[in-house]
Amino acid sequence: MAWLVLWDIDHTLIDTRGVGRELSASAFERTTGMPMREQAKIDGITEPVIFRETAKLHGLSTDRTDFERFAEALADEHLKRAEDLRVRGHALPGAAAALRALDAAGFQQTVVSGNIRAVAEIKLRVFDLDRHIRWELGAYGEDDDTRAELVRLSLERAGAVAADSVLIGDTPADVEGAHANGVRVIAVASGRSNEATLQAEGAEAVLSDLRDAELLVGLVRGDDGRTN
Repeated sequence: MAWLVLWDIDHTLIDTRGVGRELSASAFERTTGMPMREQAKIDGITEPVIFRETAKLHGLSTDRTDFERFAEALADEHLKRAEDLRVRGHALPGAAAALRALDAAGFQQTVVSGNIRAVAEIKLRVFDLDRHIRWELGAYGEDDDTRAELVRLSLERAGAVAADSVLIGDTPADVEGAHANGVRVIAVASGRSNEATLQAEGAEAVLSDLRDAELLVGLVRGDDGRTN
């Protein structure tokens, strides 16, 4: 039975409905002095890579110090516009109930996300989804560029083994990063990847959403989650 659940955030638990991009644009301009005309691919990508590749699209070369300045500005923008995020964004259907059900079933829950930790905490706190998250066990964008390494770091911090863990996410990158560490994946087709794509990537289970908390708990345990 899995005892550690690794959650992705964006398009798995929440949708910022465009606010996230606006905040990234503000932080990008604060850091580089240039308006963000376009943004690099973001699905399943960590924040340092998004910043670096977005800077390249603007003819800029950046280093770690630039990213750290960007990360500080990004966290500040999320704090300043938390109410805007709350009003315009939303928790995805079933997210709160899923977190409660997994907690009641005795699972430890944390976050493995391309977001920097400060932003991840703000995003879940805004939608009251943070109360069951063990933040110190997670791994975040500032920790590494690759999803696979973030999963490995989280397992290490939690003192968990892959066989006792499961990742819940919405992108092929989530599946790839988890499987690189031998972790099972429950994929949720609530982002830009549909069920067929996530099944083709090899996710052990694919859900259309998180509405069925009983089913989700069962899948995390390794069964179908239904009672007779």
